[in-house]
Amino acid sequence: AMVKRNAHGKASGRKSFNRKQFGSKTGDSSKESVNTKSTASTNPFRKVKGDKKPGFYRDKSKIKLLKLYNSKPNHDKMREKPADPARIEPDRKWFGNTRSIDQRKLETLRDEVKKDNKIKGNTYTVLLNQKKLPMSLLSDPTTNAKMNILEVEPFQETFGPKAKRKKPKLHAYSLAELSKSCVEKQENYSEEKDKDLSKYDILKKENRDPRLDAGQSKRIWDELYKVIDASDVLIQVIDARDPMGTRARNIETHLKKNCPQKHLIFVMNKCDLIPTSLTSKWIKVLSKEAPTLAFRASVSNPFGKGALIQLLRQFDNLHKEKKNISIGFIGYPNVGKSSIINTLKKKSVCKVAPIPGETKVWQYITLTKRIYLIDCPGVVYDDGDSDSEKVAKGVIRAEKLIEPEQYIDHLLEKSKKENFEKAYDVQGWNSGPHFLHMLAQRFGKLKKGGEPNVNAVAKMVINDWQRGKINYYSQPPEIEEEDEEEMNEIEGVTQNLQELEDQPDIIQLEEQVAQYKTQS
Repeated sequence: AMVKRNAHGKASGRKSFNRKQFGSKTGDSSKESVNTKSTASTNPFRKVKGDKKPGFYRDKSKIKLLKLYNSKPNHDKMREKPADPARIEPDRKWFGNTRSIDQRKLETLRDEVKKDNKIKGNTYTVLLNQKKLPMSLLSDPTTNAKMNILEVEPFQETFGPKAKRKKPKLHAYSLAELSKSCVEKQENYSEEKDKDLSKYDILKKENRDPRLDAGQSKRIWDELYKVIDASDVLIQVIDARDPMGTRARNIETHLKKNCPQKHLIFVMNKCDLIPTSLTSKWIKVLSKEAPTLAFRASVSNPFGKGALIQLLRQFDNLHKEKKNISIGFIGYPNVGKSSIINTLKKKSVCKVAPIPGETKVWQYITLTKRIYLIDCPGVVYDDGDSDSEKVAKGVIRAEKLIEPEQYIDHLLEKSKKENFEKAYDVQGWNSGPHFLHMLAQRFGKLKKGGEPNVNAVAKMVINDWQRGKINYYSQPPEIEEEDEEEMNEIEGVTQNLQELEDQPDIIQLEEQVAQYKTQS
């Protein structure tokens, strides 16, 4: 064979090919010759020296890849333009993951969803396998509000050579009309409806107790929205003594508008502090909006625990496609969110106290392998309540109030006189200050010179009010016959409230234990 040589006499244009190293081109590949004598780095069959493992050197595929890097790319071929137009071969996988549904089936599905929402409400209707349903098509586009601009102003009259310049819309086109409107506004003005006065009421802000804004800080609201985002099911804990006052309306509207996939449950805690007949009425009223449970938080003697766990397991079955579900507890301070979690776990896993604001941050608690509980600090919702109503709801600690005696009159109005007489064994008062003076004499809360310590007595009354020693409860709204028929159609959570009457009262047991200790 002819071999070209360069000026130095070396062969160029051809490379020697070692058949012993890479094997023969013909014949069986299993019988190819293996060169184990060469110790070059390009020989995949070289022997391993020393204590080195067999995988220390490069293998055959790695050597082949490195040899490809030594060859230079053909830039002329890369710059060539294709003569024929490029065509991508279609594949059926492009259309495999599309969501399609017949128009008739879509209409029937819309009608069924509307019917269920009208009868039972969104909380009782759960769409299964939402990933396989066209969720964007379930809302009827014809019912959505739309602004038809062409109906208000035609295109030819607004743009183009035939456009008409319209007169600007003003409240008054003359001085007489302007003066007339000013006189009408001045006659119809009311200071109570003027919201701007409260913004510039400097004296009111200076004299107001800043501790009354507890539970409204940005940090607390951030903790709440963390719990909402991380939860699949939200349990709103409300006080059975004042269910409507301890509800969070703005959070409920937020969930319906922005988080329709999250489930909402009402748990009416402290139901042992009100009559059983009143508990059943409140359950009927609240079950119209969401599944409602009566509950009594106690590690040793609970009520409603089995019904709540059964309901959580039902939600777990609805979300089988997830690895686990999270249950978030939200509500006002001192309604018993942490106590309910301790009741479900049968032990103290969350720090609890009969005072508001004990829980500072959110925390995860494992109930089962698939169900996790999230405890949230209490949040106060600014619904326009007065300071006295906030104190009555148990939002602020009594020890932090500067002048607690000014809220006693509101507590005396909310509850019957017999309840205070039974709790303190004091009779014959005429007003709030007179009541505090008699209590100071009764319990020996006196200063120097025999002057009654009104501040200490008022804090004692507010503490007893928040802990349930003084009985009080709000009446449910009157139910009409049509609404009662709709409520009877709702199949809510079944509970035997008769068991609640048979259980002993915790407050009475505590009083008996205290009397026994004093006697002994």
